[in-house]
Amino acid sequence: MNIINEIQKEITTVNEMPSFSSGDTIAVSYKIKEGNKERIQQFQGVVIQRRGTGMTETFTVRKMSGNVGVERIFPISSPFLDSIKILKEGSVRRARIFYFRERTGKSARIREKRRVIKS
Repeated sequence: MNIINEIQKEITTVNEMPSFSSGDTIAVSYKIKEGNKERIQQFQGVVIQRRGTGMTETFTVRKMSGNVGVERIFPISSPFLDSIKILKEGSVRRARIFYFRERTGKSARIREKRRVIKS
């Protein structure tokens, strides 16, 4: 297993992405191919989970589109990922916040992390 992991590290190129965790609100820019054209589309929402390690690591983002919840799973090592911007850092107690799916209105809010400003 150790040899397989070392070979994977040599072969793959790792995208430089900011560190984020569940509860954070992020905007993911990803490339979409339509015929011979390519465009960049954004998906903005709350990170519900991160799973896997190395090449197989993925993260799930959930957003509300109208009155319907939409979730999308992104592989971290995907060549179609353009950039990730962290908009808010949320404070949650769990690594996987699936309970967030049933919440609506005020109960669907996530507390923001307090930032310590050094002067």
